[in-house]
Amino acid sequence: MRVALVSEHASPLAALGGADAGGQNVHVAALATALADLGATVDVYTRRDDGSLPPSVDVAPGVTVHHVTAGPARPVPKDDLVPYLPALTQGLEEAWSRWRPDVVHAHFWMSGICALNAAPDTVPVLQTYHALGTVKRRHQGDADTSPRCRLVAERRIAEDAAHIIATSACLASSLIP
Repeated sequence: MRVALVSEHASPLAALGGADAGGQNVHVAALATALADLGATVDVYTRRDDGSLPPSVDVAPGVTVHHVTAGPARPVPKDDLVPYLPALTQGLEEAWSRWRPDVVHAHFWMSGICALNAAPDTVPVLQTYHALGTVKRRHQGDADTSPRCRLVAERRIAEDAAHIIATSACLASSLIP
């Protein structure tokens, strides 16, 4: 089985503790390795945030991280990545035309939108939000820096994804209307 994990801003190769590098990076890396240990071929797609990165890096038996060019090859705060999502979607489409996945698992809402737009019709897309815009807005109010399109995008993902994976009981209860 070929599994594609999409994690647009959280590369499993990123040094932990940096901007936008923490729990999601660790989660994606652990999931990729666990799936490979079960016999899957796992391709992780993340945005190229450094021009010196090679196109692909084999990180464990059965796990390859692919750097997709989408915007400048430098770190960009995740809340500023929306203009680069069409390029990320195009990069996924190109990759998946060569290596069609059996399933796509997107991490965070921006990855979900790109995955839904790029995945072939017969390939199921699973979504792990890791956080929800509605929860962020509820707690941060006017200090929320999320792009305005986030809430609409998260609703579309909830409607169109084959499965939603909640990483906590709190997130699960927030997903249920």
